[in-house]
Amino acid sequence: MATQSLYRRYRPRRFSEVKGQEHVVRALRNAVINHREGQAYLFSGPRGTGKTTSARILAKVLNCENPQDGEPCCECDSCLAVERGTSFDVHELDAASNNGVDAMRDIIDKASLGTPGRHRVYILDEVHMLTKGAEAALLKTLEEPPAHVVFVLATTDPQKVSETIRSRTQHLQFHLLPMDVMEDHIRWLAGDAGIELSNEALQSVLRQGGGSARDTVSALELVSSGGGEPLLSTPLDEFIEAFIEYDPGRALTVVAQAIQQGRDPRTLTDDIVRHLRDCFLSLMAPELVQLPTERAQEVSELATRMGAPATVRAMERLGEMLVEMRHAPDPRLLLEVALVQLTHQASSNDMSVLLDRLERLEHQVAAGGVAAAPVRTVAIDPVTGRAALGGRARRDPNPPPPEAPPGAPREVPVPKAAQHGADDTNEQRSATIETPATVPTVSAAATPDPVDAATRAAQVWGSEIMPTMKSLARAIFAATKLLGAREGALAVAAPNDAHRAKCLQHLNEIEAAVAKAVGAPVKVVVVVDGAVAFDDFGSDDAAPAPTRATGATNTTVTRLPTPAPPPDDDDVDLDDLVDVPAEAVVSPLDRLTSAFPGSQLVDE
Repeated sequence: MATQSLYRRYRPRRFSEVKGQEHVVRALRNAVINHREGQAYLFSGPRGTGKTTSARILAKVLNCENPQDGEPCCECDSCLAVERGTSFDVHELDAASNNGVDAMRDIIDKASLGTPGRHRVYILDEVHMLTKGAEAALLKTLEEPPAHVVFVLATTDPQKVSETIRSRTQHLQFHLLPMDVMEDHIRWLAGDAGIELSNEALQSVLRQGGGSARDTVSALELVSSGGGEPLLSTPLDEFIEAFIEYDPGRALTVVAQAIQQGRDPRTLTDDIVRHLRDCFLSLMAPELVQLPTERAQEVSELATRMGAPATVRAMERLGEMLVEMRHAPDPRLLLEVALVQLTHQASSNDMSVLLDRLERLEHQVAAGGVAAAPVRTVAIDPVTGRAALGGRARRDPNPPPPEAPPGAPREVPVPKAAQHGADDTNEQRSATIETPATVPTVSAAATPDPVDAATRAAQVWGSEIMPTMKSLARAIFAATKLLGAREGALAVAAPNDAHRAKCLQHLNEIEAAVAKAVGAPVKVVVVVDGAVAFDDFGSDDAAPAPTRATGATNTTVTRLPTPAPPPDDDDVDLDDLVDVPAEAVVSPLDRLTSAFPGSQLVDE
């Protein structure tokens, strides 16, 4: 013979044995003691909280031969018949499967008949499943029932019960049991049933039950059958961590593991929303969180890190997905899309995401600066040697340090590079202006000579320096001509004054690219092609101009010699003129190709 389940073996027989529903027990006992029991009750609340059990206890005490202080004796023939389900005074009906008009008419016809006991009690479970016709048939009897008839309607969704029926009943609401009460009850029940239960297994049972007495006892029985091992459950905290760290791979990995364990996507989504609700309540009203003390502290820490705006946004988005899953062919896809939108900022166009990012930046600045973006590497599964599930988006717990290895030379800041500009007062074609520029740090022990650095820069100008420039700067300097290196500086020639002005706007970027390529700061001088001879560049005839203060920056202008005027036309011998070689002329197509390395011209 099959063993009776724990939740049936330990089902309460008296009102005093009902846990966590003191307000319901007090109202029913007082009504029985004062002989003022109602003709219709409506018991509502989550599953497994004692609605049907309380209805049976009420039916027993109403027909008990020896009631004591509002409690049934559980020893007389009437009480024993009710417990066995053979009493002629108590009729239970599942409204989910008997929801038609015919079933209600059968109840109405039998209600007027006599009964062996003092009261005939009708218990209608899941009464919200009745059809409109059945509710209409029951309504008249509820309004004017026989004096010996008591109706007890039980439902998990009272909002679906019509207002006309609810107004004719005494509505008693059951709630989930507090975790401390549930923990004490499970410890007593495990001890009485001879079940060895570790603290870890107990916590898993309480989490699985979620405040429902029947679900918790069923989870305890499952743990007992498994040898006392904790229940295998989905780590919902991993979803919260994924929301906090904006790690979509982490969330999708947990979803894949849950689906492999047989979890339904809809149920999993509902569990995530419930967990987010606990996080939200821990921020707004911690006394409403129905969790063990240790677990409530963990949830509170997670909620503090996540913040109320992100928690509410996640609840709203997943709640919308729960509605859409009702008619979706693949609910898992909707869940994964929602998780990616919540964990990947670039994939969300919600204004609240931008506000959340701004709030995070403000907190980081207030804490002492904005932290650098973490380096992500692909996590490898040691068993298969391949990328782990979600590994391309998962944060590596041990990323490689960005610092140089031990023994490397100490990095020191490089002196500020110079930027060159024109001297407007004397209408010179070229000049040198020293302004701050950002360049990479180089090793002090390996800093090359400025002349060698400039020579090296001239050699790798087209192969290493130009490709590393930004697209706009590369396009502008592609039209210039490299003159070469002289006196530790690099000279380039622009075709005209307007183009030279554009080059000077991006001089900082060019000098930074040069310094990165050669490992040392190199001055870059931009002149107008033909305005100054390369041999005159950097000659000793150049005299430095006085330094003038411009705002907060001191600008030193070094003048280059003024080019000699061209000879008169009368002194030019036309026979000495030769044609310019064809290869010296750069066509616009060649300039365009050099501005975008790797591009290809397509004829349409």
